[in-house]
Amino acid sequence: MARRKKGNPVHGWLILDKPLNMTSTQAVGAVRRAFNAQKAGHAGTLDPLATGILPIALGEATKTVPFAVDGEKAYRFTVRWGGETTTDDTEGPIVASSDRRPTAEDINALLPAFRGVIQQVPPQFSAIKVDGARAYDLARDGQSVILDAREVVIARFVLVDQPDPSTSVFEAECGKGTYVRALARDMGRALGCYGHVIALRRTRVGPFDESNCVTMDQVQRAANGTDVHVDADVDSDADEVMRLLAPVEMALSDLPELLVSQADAQSLVRGQAVLIRGRDAPILTGPAYATSKGRLIALGELDRGALHPTRVFNLG
Repeated sequence: MARRKKGNPVHGWLILDKPLNMTSTQAVGAVRRAFNAQKAGHAGTLDPLATGILPIALGEATKTVPFAVDGEKAYRFTVRWGGETTTDDTEGPIVASSDRRPTAEDINALLPAFRGVIQQVPPQFSAIKVDGARAYDLARDGQSVILDAREVVIARFVLVDQPDPSTSVFEAECGKGTYVRALARDMGRALGCYGHVIALRRTRVGPFDESNCVTMDQVQRAANGTDVHVDADVDSDADEVMRLLAPVEMALSDLPELLVSQADAQSLVRGQAVLIRGRDAPILTGPAYATSKGRLIALGELDRGALHPTRVFNLG
């Protein structure tokens, strides 16, 4: 006899505005408890000293996490010039310092070298695994951590403010795997003044941005005032907590949506490929998702005019 899962089958995305001094794991745990959800995960770790967009997937939304993680991310961050730290932010001690301070002209002249496809060495205090262990665990144990440079993509990187000679504010839009702390470190070295991040806010993850985010206080207030319903079709006016959720398919907004019949929907649920009808169907290839009567059915791969399901959704 199968073990009954604890919690309710809650499905959707909670676009959290993560507060300062909270880990991503702690945030996921708090949201999962607030919704009494059976399953939860997040799309893209945020450091405890960072704030901003942390998309948290509940229930069937966890099946779409890879698409959110792979999406472009946007940041606004502040760099303090004059010192490099072990962690490339304010958490670690200063290990190199300089009296030099860059001008806005110096910075703007350097920025083109950090745009486009670049090679970046991640911070030694990062979640990257080295021989099965997290780099930050090895670094905290005093071990020397040497990480290989890897290719990252910076679509936009601009200086937006310089409040004083020691402080600069930037905005960046970048691809998966980019470390903003490493940008501050590498800019400081290139400018000969050293630097580290003193404030960091993530403003977008793929389709999730500040326009649809909620605070932890909003989540807690809603949870304390209502019970979470398990009906995925619950009226948004009926439950204050459920109103905070974005639909599961929001993470798939960059993929083609295929409208299928109820008969084809049943075939997809059984793991069977279905032919895609329509004038342009045979030329479509790659990932796509299917809906039927407004309900998300499956995620799959389009090949030679057919959708082959890879993940099936149970939103009942």
